[in-house]
Order: sequence, then C-alpha cells, then structure tokens
Amino acid sequence: MGRIEVICAHLPACRVFADVGCDHGYCTQYALRRGLCERAYPCDVSAACLKKAETLLAEEIAAGRCFPVCCDGLDGLPEPPDCVLIAGMGGAEIVSILARLSRLPEKFVLQPMKNSEKVRAFLVERGAGIGRDMTFRDGKFYDIITGTREGGTRYSAFELRYGRDNLLAPTPAFFAKLAKDVATVRRALRAAEGTRREGLLSRLHELEEIYDAVEERL
Repeated sequence: MGRIEVICAHLPACRVFADVGCDHGYCTQYALRRGLCERAYPCDVSAACLKKAETLLAEEIAAGRCFPVCCDGLDGLPEPPDCVLIAGMGGAEIVSILARLSRLPEKFVLQPMKNSEKVRAFLVERGAGIGRDMTFRDGKFYDIITGTREGGTRYSAFELRYGRDNLLAPTPAFFAKLAKDVATVRRALRAAEGTRREGLLSRLHELEEIYDAVEERL
C-alpha cells in the first residue's frame, strides 16, 4: 500500500476527527466517507494547502460534516477532537503540537517523517497507550504510531529508538531500512576520525546486532 493508504488503514472510529497538516485532505475524506467519524476538522497552517482540501471536500463541507480550519496545530478548533491524525511532519513538530494540549487526544495516529524516537519518548512520558508502532515502505521508509490517551505503555531504550513492533514482530520493510542504515553508517566511517568515528562504530555495532537478530526471524 502507499503511504496515504497505510495511514488511512490505521484510522480508528471516533466522533470528532482532526487531520492536522491535512494538505489535500485525502485522509479526512476517507474518514468521512467510510463513516469513521461524525464530523471532521481538516487543519493546516497554510491557507493555500487548506484550499486544496476544501476543493476535495466540497461535498462533505456542504453536508455540514466537514469544517476546514486554518490554524497552527490544533489551536483554534471549536471543539476537542476524539481522534487526531498528524502526518507528514517531523517528530519534534508533532511533539510540540501535542505538548500544547492540556491532555492527549483520546485516540491518535502519528506519522513522523523523522525523529520518531522523540514522539515515542513523549508518548511514554505522558502515559499513553501505544498500539501500533512500525516502519513501512512506500519508496521511502516511514514510521506510523497509533494509540490512546491512557494505557501507560513502557518502552525499552531500543524500542524508543527503533519502534516496539519493529523489534517484536519485524517486517521486510524494517529489515530493508536496517540494511540501508548499516550501509549509510559504513560509508560515513570511511571519512570519520576521532570521537565521531567512535560514535559511528558504536552505532554500527548496534545496527548490525539488530540486523542479525531480525534476519534470523524473517
């Protein structure tokens, strides 16, 4: 499946859905047309991007089920959503958006483009229950993290760095990402010196250890 299809496949049923950084609004349209929510708030800080979503979602807007909002994160929504989707942003930006809330959404689907470990650490610190946490591939490699406000999932240091499901039930996509990361570190080592070289060697040892363990399980 493609990136958008994978994200949509992980959307849970809810009453009020918010799609932060909605861009074209495909995920909002999917949630509404599949009956996953009663009403939806596609949000984007860019008025130009939101206009694209408004065009796609014209039918849902006319039906009074969709309410586009030009805002930063979830700031300015007229009601708190039960489920929040934040996709296509960096992990630090996702954390910044969620940290501004008095409490986490009841349900969430997060797809960080980088720094996934920051998202995991934030969720664990806030006592969230993490459901799915895996790497998938659509040309590039992506992580998707789903869960609920409560649950108190605990993570090991390795799980924070690599994703719990990737370690407990590895997939070919995660294995391919490990192979890519190993090759990247090996290339960097050729020109590295001093403390940087020591750090890269430590990183390579860890990656190769996980790579070998995953290879045995696939």
